[in-house]
Parts: sequence; structure tokens; C-alpha cells
Amino acid sequence: MRNFITYFFFVIFSSTLGFGQSATSKFSKEDVLSDLDYLYAALKDAHYNLFAYTTKKKFDSIYVVAKASVEKDSITAFDAHKMLQQFVAHAKNGHTAIDFPIPAYQEYAVAGGTLFPLEIAFDDNKPLIRKNWSGQDEIPIGSELLKINGMPMDEILTKIYHQISAERTYFKQVKLELYSFPRYYWQVFGQEETFEIEIKTKAGIKSFKLDAIPLIDGYEANRNEIITGKKQLKFFTHAAYLNPGNFSGDEGVFQKYIDSAFIQVKSKGSKNLIIDFRNNGGGNDSFSDYLISYFADKPFTWNSKFTLKTSKFLKEHVRKNNDTTSVFWQKTLSHKDGEIYEYAFELYTPQPEAKRFTGAVYVLANRQSHSQSAVASAQIQDWGFGTIVGEETGDFPSLFASIFQFALPKTGIPVTVSKGYIVRVNGSKKKEGVIPDILIKDYLLDEKDEILDGLLAKIDAETDTKK
Repeated sequence: MRNFITYFFFVIFSSTLGFGQSATSKFSKEDVLSDLDYLYAALKDAHYNLFAYTTKKKFDSIYVVAKASVEKDSITAFDAHKMLQQFVAHAKNGHTAIDFPIPAYQEYAVAGGTLFPLEIAFDDNKPLIRKNWSGQDEIPIGSELLKINGMPMDEILTKIYHQISAERTYFKQVKLELYSFPRYYWQVFGQEETFEIEIKTKAGIKSFKLDAIPLIDGYEANRNEIITGKKQLKFFTHAAYLNPGNFSGDEGVFQKYIDSAFIQVKSKGSKNLIIDFRNNGGGNDSFSDYLISYFADKPFTWNSKFTLKTSKFLKEHVRKNNDTTSVFWQKTLSHKDGEIYEYAFELYTPQPEAKRFTGAVYVLANRQSHSQSAVASAQIQDWGFGTIVGEETGDFPSLFASIFQFALPKTGIPVTVSKGYIVRVNGSKKKEGVIPDILIKDYLLDEKDEILDGLLAKIDAETDTKK
């Protein structure tokens, strides 16, 4: 139950809007179609570039299909959420989304819901079994999952990917690992009590019949969430290790933690500093900039260009929900509807030299380094402030972001939209994640930390060589 509660507290309280209706609440066909119309109009008006990855012609045809799919006179909140979530996902923008239906999942859990008992991770696009809660120990961890109830995994994953907002398949896999396959399988296929599975092992292809497991006691009580926001400072033989946690929350508390951490790092006389951005949910640039100021050797920025689009829809939202006296929102209100304008940031000043860390800095990144943690990794790489170690991030460091959120008027479903575009410090707009300077693959099917252990071994070897 602890992990179940932790997960929902993370997701719900990181959102500014709730979805109050029960999953079984009913909406009229007219209300759902009205929200679809409202949603598409809002996306076209407020998104920075809705048709960057999906052409307008294609989106228009998707809209027609979505309207035709609403056939019943009465639609449950759960079904409306699924259809509208899928519609937004066609934008192929990780920061423009209707997220997984948390309230419906909570309701299902409380009602004694069950889930598929295997969790997966991806390796070279193959869905491999990562966790097995089925009670059948003869299913080896690392086996490739081929079929569920006769349906090939390629087909199952395609249906699930339709619900996930992401720029590319790699990022969809990242988000599926983050939210978990059993949860998404339930959303797309509903409750199933038994599962005929086919797997590929080293010994060949095998079949098993599995029972569903209780959602709370069998799944949530055993699963550890990927993003926890846990802060940590520890010291190894030749390096200090700092995990700053997510770049969100109480900024004053965050800064005090960073201040204290660097005091300890200096007092220990560490020559190498490892900063961990793995499994980081991102947040605000003011947090990451403050951290970077402790090892930057010159004034810096977190982007090379940051542009925003204002719109009639956004202005109405800002007047209702934001502080219109702030410079940021005043600029939004002062520009013409539909105008794209640049918002420039002043150079950020490093900490006084006496407080700064001046040794070698290594930053750990992985596919689960989200949003601002990916941007900050690129920032550190581009300014030459440190060496990036690990694997390619799922998020692009040049990306559509700077989000705002609104609720659909009839169903109350929350929608997140990107109103800005961020270009990384070096100016590259390549459709790729942050590529590490030192590539170390994390084998997700065991509990070993290949990335950190690999870097520590490298540091130890280099230190011993210098002696």
C-alpha cells in the first residue's frame, strides 16, 4: 500500500487540476463531442506548433474518425477519457497530453481490481519481463514476452502507444516503463482474470496460463516507482555522489539542500563529483540553474533560444488563473493573438569561487531523465561544465514545452499543452535525446547499477594511474 499511495501522491499533487467524475459517470454524446471540438480548437489556437509532427491534413482526418467513434447516446467518463487522450497523443508531443486516468484507476483499485502480473522493460525494442508477480517462478526474468491471450505484443503495444503522448517510439517505451505495462494494459483492454502468455526464453518458446493479481496487494504493494524525487549525498573512495531530486517543490528548501551538500563535498576534499539526473521528473530551470551555479566556471544560460506563442485561448486562461502583474504573463498578454515572440533570460552568475566545486564533474543520465533534467544535462554538456554518463534521454533537449493546463468544460478532463519551444545551448534541433559522452547501458532486468558502478570503476582506475 505504501508504494500505491506514493505513486498517487506524486502524480496527483504534481498536477494543478483534478478530474472529479467517477469512471462510471455518464456524459451525453453531445457533451463528449462538444469537448472534442473544444479540445481541437484549443490545441490549434494555443499549442506552439500543433502540426510539427502530424500534418494538419492528417490531424483533420483523425478528428473526423474520433467524432465518428462517439456512437452511443451515453458515454462513461472512462471511455471519454480514453478517446480524448488518444486524440491528443496524435500531436506526438510529450508535453502535450491527457495523462493516464488516475482517478479511474484509483476507483478500480478500491473496488478490488486486478492486473496483469508481469512488468516489462524494453531492450532493443523487445519487451522483456522485468518483474514477475504471477507466482510462477519458472518464468525467467529477461524472457521476451511474445503474446498475451493470442494477441502478438507488437499489436498490443501499438494499441497502448495510441494512448501515450511522445515524439517517438523510444519515448513511448520510456513512458510505458514509467507508468507501467500492467496499468496501461488495463486501461486499453479492461479487466481480464486469466492470461495465456507466450514467451521466448533461452530454452525456446514456452506458454503459460497466469491468473490476474490483486491491484493493491499483489501489484502496487510490490512495485517501486521509477521517479521518487529522492535526494541523496554520499561519498565513495574517489568521488562524491549527489542526487538533487526533482527540480520542483519548495525552491528555498531545495537551495538549502544544495548549499549544505556542496559545503560537505568541499569539506571532504573530493576531487570528483557525480551528479545523478537519472529517474528525474524534471521541473523548473531555476532549480537546475542553482545547482549548476556550484560548478560552473563562467556565467551561463539554460537555452540558446526560448520562444513562446500567445493566443486568445491562452490569454483568457492567464487572466483567470495567473498573476497578470508578473513580467512573464504581461508579455503573453501584450503580444498579438497567434504571435510567436522570444523570451530572453539573463546570464546566470556562478557561486563565488570559494564556494564552487572545481574538480571533475560527471552527470548521470538515462532514458528516465525527463524534461528539465534532460535540458540541464544538455546545458552542462554544451557549456563544458561536466561529462554526461549513461544512456540517451527519452526527452529531446530541444523541445516543445513551457506547459499550461486547462480542464475540458463538460467532462472536466485535464489537458496539458506546450506553448513554447526551447532550443538547447549549442543550438542543435536534432530530434534526439541527450547523447552521453560516456555511454554505459543500464541493464534494467536486474538490481545492479551498471551506470554508477561503471563510472566509479573508471574514476578509480584513472586515479590509481595518476598515483
